[in-house]
Amino acid sequence: MISSIALDAFRAIAGPRGLIEDRDLIAPWLGDWRGKYHGDAAAILTPRSTQEVAAMVRRAREHNVALVPQGGNTSMVGGATPPADGSALILSLRAMNQIRAIDPDANLAVCEAGVILSTLHDAAAAVGRRFPLSLGAKGSATVGGLVSTNAGGTQVLRHGTMRALVEGIEAVLPDGSIHDGIAALKKDNRGYDLKQLLIGAEGTLGIVTAASLRLAPAIADRAVAWAGVNDPEQALALLRFMEARLGPVVEGFEVMAGDTLGFVLSVIPDTRAPIETRTPWNALIEVDLDALDEEAGAAARMESALAEAFERGLIVDAAIAASEAQAQAFWKLRESASEAERAQGPAIQFDVSVPIADMPRFMVEAAAACEARFPGATASSFGHLGDGNVHFHVRAPAGTEAGQGADWFAVHGAEATRFVNDLVVSMHGSISAEHGIGQMKIDEFARLTPAAQLNAVRAIKRALDPEGLFNPGKLVPLA
Repeated sequence: MISSIALDAFRAIAGPRGLIEDRDLIAPWLGDWRGKYHGDAAAILTPRSTQEVAAMVRRAREHNVALVPQGGNTSMVGGATPPADGSALILSLRAMNQIRAIDPDANLAVCEAGVILSTLHDAAAAVGRRFPLSLGAKGSATVGGLVSTNAGGTQVLRHGTMRALVEGIEAVLPDGSIHDGIAALKKDNRGYDLKQLLIGAEGTLGIVTAASLRLAPAIADRAVAWAGVNDPEQALALLRFMEARLGPVVEGFEVMAGDTLGFVLSVIPDTRAPIETRTPWNALIEVDLDALDEEAGAAARMESALAEAFERGLIVDAAIAASEAQAQAFWKLRESASEAERAQGPAIQFDVSVPIADMPRFMVEAAAACEARFPGATASSFGHLGDGNVHFHVRAPAGTEAGQGADWFAVHGAEATRFVNDLVVSMHGSISAEHGIGQMKIDEFARLTPAAQLNAVRAIKRALDPEGLFNPGKLVPLA
């Protein structure tokens, strides 16, 4: 338990507003996004400046109190959930929600950690720019969390993950010092790159308080198409053709199994199949232009490329969205895939990556291997084909009731998880593509990570956070 003396020390920093002890206000922040993990905390710390964060970190060291940084609490792996024993306090960055500067000429925005992603999107749009990263939780995910988990999303193909979009970072380190690396320097060879070390560290090495983020020109013209293909190999061939034909304007390329599309159409209201032909696999393609071109706009370029792809036998059928509403309807099918999969009943959900060239083979062979290994179970996938990220689901046998499904996973869940992760590693892939390790994957991370990498992770953690007070139980396996 955390002593009243320690709580008083935190309260002295920011006053009553900086320490929330009301159990009703704390309760919504004690569980994770998926409802899988639940913790406890005596209070939530709510700093409003980087200096207050630093002061709170120094008090935490003095009183040996662990801190769990939290933004929008949208972690998919329990990465922002406090320990169940109440040994940590939640340090919420939500009140630090100012966009300090936005410069359309430099294509930069400096945002505090609590800025919500959709708020950043709106601010960038207001000055004719955009922040080219989006995901389903954009209405609650915060900049600090996106940086700390190296978030991805649907635009990684063209713009990269947060690692590619972060130009500078301000953070508080475990000793209470402030790392002022907010300046967007193109060249900086002053030793180790703390910015890249903190990106994806899940709050275990530092608390991100602000970031300089790279903006892109606003989309002047876009085209969205839906293509039916026979298999993932054909989808990859189509992607490579579109890239060769159109260049870097191909911003999104998603692939979805036919049964997953069927789930979406059956449970998500106001959805319909974009093409009449039912195909085993589907591809969603987006082309974005930074400037208007009346002679060869986005739709014209897409139509020309798809026509040639059809002649080459790379697609079975295709449709180009005729309006922005239809384009959004196409994307709704992809963005609803996870929700539709959940509606089918209990499933083990994997967020993995493999080399892009091997992704088609993985999607087909891993599903067949799971169904052979666990009779009655079904498996399918969808994902970001262009960056090798697969969302792979293994479902309980058809007809299994909810309670029985839980029993099936209690018996087979751990084995199935190891089985799929072993397949991923055998293809030189990663068991976490964009959701992080958190607490959900920490045991598998320890089991499958090469010794050199694992030892380095532990050594860095010990060096920067010797007391282990930053986000304990996440990412870094105990030795």
